[in-house]
Amino acid sequence: GYFNQMVTECRYSSKDLQGIEYINSYVFNKVENIRFNSTVGKFVGYTELGVKNAEAWNKGPELAQMLGNLERYCKHNAANHY
Repeated sequence: GYFNQMVTECRYSSKDLQGIEYINSYVFNKVENIRFNSTVGKFVGYTELGVKNAEAWNKGPELAQMLGNLERYCKHNAANHY
């Protein structure tokens, strides 16, 4: 069988909302193919397929959606974390 996973996390380094980092990783068979990191501000590919997808996703609506998730998901739920 195959193992496919998407991992989403918010990293809170301080109570300041500017210190929040949003990370979204795509893993296939325990190998991370691609990752979005809000600190970097774009998708980064780690495999041949991941690099191709990162290039396409950085030019499409996927990038805007991920940047919006920092506000919608992490900052919105920061009070629950603290």
